[in-house]
Amino acid sequence: MEENSKNTKVKSKKSMIVVAATLALLALCVIVAKKQSGANQGPGGMKRGRGGGNTVVSVKTQILEKTTLHGYISTNGEIESQNSVNVFPDVSGKVMETRVMLGSPVKRGDIIAYIDPSAPGQYYKQSPVYAPISGSIISTPLKNGTTVSTNTTIAIVGDIANLQVSANIPERYVAVLKTGLKADVSVQAYPDVVFKATVTRVSPVVDTTSRTKEVILLFDGQDERINAGMFGKVKLFTEDYTGEVVMPVDSLVQNGDEYFAYVVNEDSTVSKRKVTLGNSVDGIVQILSGVNEGERVVVQGQTSLGDGSKVQDITNGVANKAESVKPEKKE
Repeated sequence: MEENSKNTKVKSKKSMIVVAATLALLALCVIVAKKQSGANQGPGGMKRGRGGGNTVVSVKTQILEKTTLHGYISTNGEIESQNSVNVFPDVSGKVMETRVMLGSPVKRGDIIAYIDPSAPGQYYKQSPVYAPISGSIISTPLKNGTTVSTNTTIAIVGDIANLQVSANIPERYVAVLKTGLKADVSVQAYPDVVFKATVTRVSPVVDTTSRTKEVILLFDGQDERINAGMFGKVKLFTEDYTGEVVMPVDSLVQNGDEYFAYVVNEDSTVSKRKVTLGNSVDGIVQILSGVNEGERVVVQGQTSLGDGSKVQDITNGVANKAESVKPEKKE
């Protein structure tokens, strides 16, 4: 009987320990649940989450406008004289005297150099090399003592008052090339200056080695800052995309192959709209359907939104202004 009494007491103590541990675990769960509940609430008990409850998400917006996008090709070009002529000697021999240097102005008939056609043990009168046209020396003349033939270019004479740009365009863009296309040309010496030019000639053939087609552009006006021999960066405008509203492509939300935009409603909520994309230039894309001109769309902060989310427009620090995120409107 005494042994049974001891066993009963041991079992009772074990039961009390289990009950106490269970109660402690329940209390811990309640504390954790309260902390999590508080973490999901803002000041005054406002619930937080992705566009849920009374959450107010700060965003930047843009009013949709129909804007022209200018498609373009970026390439490099050589600035050279429109009219240039290679100068060849009448006889073979050695260059004995050069009377010009790079950039020297010459008139038609001026002597550029003298060639000595003498062979060892023989003597012939030196043969002059004449400038075939008026202009300037646009290539470095051959040095004295250089052996030349009648097929050797002594120098190149060109009209540096009238310059052009020659550029090679990759074969994949051949379909959009035509005379009359406009271009912006910049040079390293004046990186912040844009010189306007127009395509005046498109080669009828594609170079089989480089798989490019040459185009010639003339500057719209003369500018003494542009020199023959300069290397130019060419931005050749090919097509204009008009008639549609545009917005930054980064402001769209992608889900698989579908794209969505958030439109701001009058009650400061947003509606999630599926949109159809058109042409894109420099990160700005045409929107063909899903949104309309004059509507306000979210361009920053969209990743924190859901359909029906409440928003606060902080564009430029003031609601209903979106100049800082609007694409440049070019006509």
